Amino acid sequence: MKTTLILLGFLGFVQSLVRVPLSRLPSVRSRLRAAEQLDEFLREHQPDVFSRRYAQCYPPAQHYLSTGGKARERLYNFMDAQFFGQISLGKPEQNFTVVFDTGSSDLWVPSSYCVSQACAMHHKFKAFESSTYTHDGRVFGIHYGSGHLLGVMAREELKVGSVRVQNQVFGEAVYEPGFSFVLAQFDGVLGLGFPQLAEELGSPVFDSMVAQGMLDEPVFSFYLKNNGSEFGGELLFGGVDETRFVSPIIWVPVTQKGYWQIRLDAVKVQGALSFCYRSPQGCQAIVDTGTSLIGGPARDVLLLQQFIGATPTAVGEYLLDCVRISSLPVVSFLINNVEFSLTGEQYVRREMLNNKEICFSGFQSIDIPSPAGPVWILGDVFLSQFYSIYDRGHNRVGLAHLAGKS
Repeated sequence: MKTTLILLGFLGFVQSLVRVPLSRLPSVRSRLRAAEQLDEFLREHQPDVFSRRYAQCYPPAQHYLSTGGKARERLYNFMDAQFFGQISLGKPEQNFTVVFDTGSSDLWVPSSYCVSQACAMHHKFKAFESSTYTHDGRVFGIHYGSGHLLGVMAREELKVGSVRVQNQVFGEAVYEPGFSFVLAQFDGVLGLGFPQLAEELGSPVFDSMVAQGMLDEPVFSFYLKNNGSEFGGELLFGGVDETRFVSPIIWVPVTQKGYWQIRLDAVKVQGALSFCYRSPQGCQAIVDTGTSLIGGPARDVLLLQQFIGATPTAVGEYLLDCVRISSLPVVSFLINNVEFSLTGEQYVRREMLNNKEICFSGFQSIDIPSPAGPVWILGDVFLSQFYSIYDRGHNRVGLAHLAGKS
């Protein structure tokens, strides 16, 4: 009996930290560019990506899709997503590749009943093959830049890493719009935002893991690796991996529950430019693993692009001379009075097109009105340079320098 108790305790300890390896693959934007279809796609769709994704920042009546009055869903877009992981649903297990996204809070995958072309290119959930499936009956809708994603709600056993979450609410997409989903390298999305972003759809996955006692702490953390290889890093549920970063961890409280939204004291460009400093409350920043670039107010980002010598393209991207990257100015984000700095090598995105290297600025203009001040989006260009920790127990975000980097 004593041996059994020790073994059970050990197994519980093993499951208290849940590791999910992440892969890094080309984004939809990169694949469209390689196929020489990006310009045409953006001209036809002109998706207002940020206003849809960050709908909570806008007046509520303007940016929701209501489906029969039964459910509402926040609006977002994953055209630039490039970090993915694996989950399984049902018994026997059905595997899916998903975006682990701190900028939304719901779980959805394509349904076997999906009628759109995009679903034909991805793994589809077959409810009739699972012994643990429970039909919910509610419907949901998500508005993307290229149309409406529609589906039905259900409950199922979910496997994430080494743990199995029971009776997890999720969405089965029966219609996925647009050409961008056809090229997407992921099947669905697993949201890691606060429940306020998913109040109509039931408990988010992370809340279910905590409620079912699967984790030592209500914490998860991201190590994102952006070095050109397919290994994209790791998502850790239940704590942090101290081998991935160096102390100290800089903690900053969440200012508004929904997104992982924090105060940003200032943005500085090598002592020559500074943004947010005129405002007594600084700016707001949303820490978002589902967004590739760093976004900021259009007026500020335009000045920043001009200062680093980036030139605009016809589709809203900014090009840089690859030869000049080593001489570009450092851009620093002041968070809780600590500077988190990015060199040109770190904020420039490199792509190969027809055996030629093209360099793009990692900054993008957005304009999100907020009573708490201008909003910046700290996407993967920023997060791949630091270890990020999301603490629901204390409603705070932690940032630390990666091990092996100054």
